Amino acid sequence: MTAGHLDVIERCARFFDEVHVVVAVNAAKTPMFSEETRVEIIRKALEERNYRNIKVASTTGLITDYCKKVGATVIVKGLRQNGDYEAELGMALVNRKLADVETLFLPAAPDLEHISSSIVKDVARHGGDVTGMVPDCVIPLLGEALNDEKRA
Repeated sequence: MTAGHLDVIERCARFFDEVHVVVAVNAAKTPMFSEETRVEIIRKALEERNYRNIKVASTTGLITDYCKKVGATVIVKGLRQNGDYEAELGMALVNRKLADVETLFLPAAPDLEHISSSIVKDVARHGGDVTGMVPDCVIPLLGEALNDEKRA
């Protein structure tokens, strides 16, 4: 979770009565943290802000199946740059076809649009300070995960 993710979630909490933040498990990707840890990170980052209308969950299936299950009609995607739009558009069209779920593209805040999880990991791996790029609760977990990588 980056500061950009958190910004998009907080903005959505102002627009919608109920927001579901969903960790989608993708077998094609190898995330740094387990599904359970990612859910816990999001919960902890949001805990400090005391939002009552945000639910955090995970799913191993299609995100549209999760949407059907909870009655969600909109998926919000934060966009950092032009490439994000191109990558997300195809998924948005498929999601509409599969479950009649619309996708709302929310531009990143200008001061956060350069932050990605890949950049955060790269900066941290090289000993750089990621303060402000991720919620504070992520920093010690990131350090532990990188130490584990070095030991492996």
